[in-house]
Amino acid sequence: MTHFPPGLYVVATPIGNLNDLSARASETLVAAEVVAAEDTRTSGVIVKRVGSKARLVSLTEHNVEARTPGLLEAAKTGVVALVSDAGTPGVADPGARLVEAAHEAGVAVFAVAGPSALAAAVSVSGMAGSDVYFLGFLPRKSGERRRRLESAASVAAVLVLFESPNRVSSTLEDIAATLGDPVVTVCRELTKLHEEVVRGRASALAERFAHPRGEFTIVVQSPEQQEGDIAEVAAYLGEMKRAGAQRSLAVGEAVRRYGVARDQAYNAWPADGTS
Repeated sequence: MTHFPPGLYVVATPIGNLNDLSARASETLVAAEVVAAEDTRTSGVIVKRVGSKARLVSLTEHNVEARTPGLLEAAKTGVVALVSDAGTPGVADPGARLVEAAHEAGVAVFAVAGPSALAAAVSVSGMAGSDVYFLGFLPRKSGERRRRLESAASVAAVLVLFESPNRVSSTLEDIAATLGDPVVTVCRELTKLHEEVVRGRASALAERFAHPRGEFTIVVQSPEQQEGDIAEVAAYLGEMKRAGAQRSLAVGEAVRRYGVARDQAYNAWPADGTS
């Protein structure tokens, strides 16, 4: 039987298909005295399935500060398992704050690796490269989303983000407008019964997923960051400005057309008062 020293165990759980729970994760949950979970109802299904007698404790954005001291005290002498609603804890959930506190308190932290929507989406996207930037959930407002996308695209070749079904279409529209309508891979309901992985231009997929259901992970191929003729770019942007084009749209088109870096194109936008 596996020996589990006292500590905090960060346990990855299935993102959809329950058969993806590893044997080691099952053993850890059975050995745990306490399981900290975002939603105890969701995680309770898995805990019961493996036959664990652990006490379930909710750990949310609202109570993480209050619950952390007790969980760390338990982890000093026994096994405390941290799980998320689905996938690997610490990725876009409050678990990261518990892990940080454990390190600061000198509590041992162990990784029980397994399913991750982030890794799964990249693996099926067909977008090669190790330069991946994870954005989590983007802001709700379009203007803030576009600024976040512009900033991320200037430093990474592949962007990965999570999105809710009620905003996925508008987010894809913002990706198209801001990044020159790049190729994206939209992953819906990964590993679940109605799993769907679709690759295409952001604008086309915005129409396709206008009224969707399920959970989404989007992988974006950033425009290539290449040196271009900045004089030509400046001239093009000058024409676009005189025509009344929006700066973000014109910059996105310049990136696509001339293959320059986004920050180069952005800085080449004519200042007020210039022709």
